[in-house]
Amino acid sequence: MEFYMCPHQFFKMLSDETRLRCLILIAREGKISVGELCLALSQSQPKISRHLAILRQSGVLLDEREGQWIYYQVNPALPGWMRKVIAGLTTSKCLKAEYLEDIEQYQMRKTTQ
Repeated sequence: MEFYMCPHQFFKMLSDETRLRCLILIAREGKISVGELCLALSQSQPKISRHLAILRQSGVLLDEREGQWIYYQVNPALPGWMRKVIAGLTTSKCLKAEYLEDIEQYQMRKTTQ
């Protein structure tokens, strides 16, 4: 299936900080549940779910149910330019510092499970 989204739509979608934080964390970690994102970002489940729904409906994320949990991952069928932008966001040193608390919260949660 071919994926298409105009660049302005993609960047407009990522202009929301919560969606950007979700995408960066999901791209860094590969696959994350809604609950893990809520804890890492210190946000409510309805808020995180609403933003994940936008990313999923746009085709940027895929969801997968495992028992009672829903996990999200970046859609591997995204066009190359989108994958490059997401990879750039994920590996950016300045953004890593900006969102370091999200990463630390997620990693701390994973080590206590």
